[in-house]
Amino acid sequence: MIKFGTSGWRGIIAKEFTYANVAVVSQAIAKNINENFHKASIIIGYDTRFMSEDFAKFAAEIFAGNNIKVLLCRENTPTPVISYNIVNLKLSAGINFTASHNSYRYNGIKYFSSCGGTVLPEITKKLEKCCSFIKFKSIKTVPFETCIKNNIIEIYDPRPDYIKKIKKLVNFEALKKSNIKVVIDILHGTGYGYLNRLLEDAGIQHTIINKNRDVMFNGKVPEPSEENLYKLSGMIKKESYALGLSVDSDADRFGIIDTDGTFISPNYVISILLYHLVRTRGWKGTVVKSIMTTNLLDKIARKMGIEIMETKTGFKYIGNVMINDHNNFIMGAEESGGLTIRGHIPEKDGILACLLTLEAVILNKKSLKDILKDIKKFTGEIFSSKLNLYLLPEFIKNLKNILKTKVINNIAGMNVQKNITIDGYKFIFDNNTWMGFRFSGTEPVVRIYAEATSKAKLNKLLIKGKAFIYGNQK
Repeated sequence: MIKFGTSGWRGIIAKEFTYANVAVVSQAIAKNINENFHKASIIIGYDTRFMSEDFAKFAAEIFAGNNIKVLLCRENTPTPVISYNIVNLKLSAGINFTASHNSYRYNGIKYFSSCGGTVLPEITKKLEKCCSFIKFKSIKTVPFETCIKNNIIEIYDPRPDYIKKIKKLVNFEALKKSNIKVVIDILHGTGYGYLNRLLEDAGIQHTIINKNRDVMFNGKVPEPSEENLYKLSGMIKKESYALGLSVDSDADRFGIIDTDGTFISPNYVISILLYHLVRTRGWKGTVVKSIMTTNLLDKIARKMGIEIMETKTGFKYIGNVMINDHNNFIMGAEESGGLTIRGHIPEKDGILACLLTLEAVILNKKSLKDILKDIKKFTGEIFSSKLNLYLLPEFIKNLKNILKTKVINNIAGMNVQKNITIDGYKFIFDNNTWMGFRFSGTEPVVRIYAEATSKAKLNKLLIKGKAFIYGNQK
């Protein structure tokens, strides 16, 4: 069974992610595209994972067999670059072969609509149903060399137009005038040739680590988390860098290290960027965030006279709001390291987030921690955190049933004032304190989210959240 998760279809290479299943998914997507476009076109990209380029070439033959013009990226490409080129070139769709921040064992397909955003569940449900009926022998394909000769498949460089766009979205003149030094960790992914290229064009002194292709990502998950950026943090502590910047394997998520080597959580980074963008650009309108993202954004929004909107987890929901109300849209953000802004794509962009963070440091002439202090003087203190709990499938099933069927008015002695269930379960205890539970769509994981006005209260919340989950296992 082919099942699409929050951001496309993923599977373990050689187990679920096989040539046969890639063929089925590609044929289903081709059918979906041809149902909506008379003269269809698609851009196909891939990340640095094992055989990603081979899977991309194979899929290109299938789309060509379905009379869809293919632009096949000439080298590994970030997801936001695929998204931007769909919009810029007015293509029918785009796919990227990537499993994003998942381990080297996985690969996947992200499918984007003509608007540049991840397709919504109503489309992926149709694809899943379609996949179940497709027979491998019925899949249409044309040999690659024939496609190249007849210009059905074109080898394409998606970089130049994307680079131009980012230079318009960031205060590039401020970057050029600065005398700042940064270090970047590519995590063996697609950010190389993009993030460093933009820094070079701005004349920013920088050092790059982990820029080589390593299909096993040095045995780690290619996620710009605090645990994975310890080397970046150590370099900043030893040398005089103003900032550490990182992106995940397909460069749609960001990770930031401050000038003293401190990892700044995505919740704080997106809060800093909202504060900075509204102050420097005077933007008014709506900020869109996923349900488990920090309420610090709400506090900033109220203080600065802008609106806030919550969506389900998954940037496709944020992107959909942006598509339907782009003139009123300021910023979209997720606590997992996702960000886009007005005038850009309805998809998260880690490269843009890194450069905007650099812009904020340069224009404010302060470290991120000092900017955050200014914000908290403005809004009040707030601390947030997240825990991942790996549980047996039967325990997860039982917990889902409890949360779905029982009215929960109290969690470990804390009275619940409100329960928000648009995605997962978010329990509001008071104006400054909440806890959320959400189940992973791809792993046997329950995530606990919590927020409070002090570290001590936050730690108590996390302990009580774990107690609630483990106490309800049977």
